[in-house]
Amino acid sequence: MSTDVEAQHSEDVKDVDEVDEVDEAESIVGSDGSGGPETASDEDGTDTPGTGSRWPRVVAAALIVVLLAAGGTLFAQGRQLKDTPATSNRALTDSGATTRVAGDVSNALGKVFSYSPQATAVTKESAKQLLAGKALQQYATLFGQVEKQAADQKLTLTTHVVRAGVTRLTGDSAHLLVFLDQVYEREGKPATTAAAQLSVTARLRDGHWTVVEITSR
Repeated sequence: MSTDVEAQHSEDVKDVDEVDEVDEAESIVGSDGSGGPETASDEDGTDTPGTGSRWPRVVAAALIVVLLAAGGTLFAQGRQLKDTPATSNRALTDSGATTRVAGDVSNALGKVFSYSPQATAVTKESAKQLLAGKALQQYATLFGQVEKQAADQKLTLTTHVVRAGVTRLTGDSAHLLVFLDQVYEREGKPATTAAAQLSVTARLRDGHWTVVEITSR
């Protein structure tokens, strides 16, 4: 009888040992054979500590990339805005320089487009000082005819700048739209008045604005 009991006890112990070995194996491998507790996710979709701990690092890295890209874009846009033609035009921002170029050009046009039969030489000399480049070449070509007319017809021309608007101004270049009133007087006849509109380009030379191109509008 004791022999049967001991045999039965030995079988029970063996069964218990086998159960322990199986439990231990499942704890290592995982009941589904996936490699233990560090699985990708539970059945309800919840991340386990093994993989879930990586998500904050991934998200942080993505945010850094996005912020850097956004910062680069904003810098480029700011640079473009800074370098636009509108912001480089001093006629919109520098009232002192704008007033000066308008004054120099108005003075020059008033002198070179005013003459009398006895003082055409004075007008010609003023043109040499106040005009340059293409403007001086055109003026020299045309003034020979005007000088003869003024002497023959006793013609006097007086020019007044009504308004000079600076449309663009950079360091040494300016573009202006100029409105003139011109009074023609012939000996023995009533004076006549005519309006003129000019597009003018001027250059800064030796501290003064010189007219380099004149176009009638």
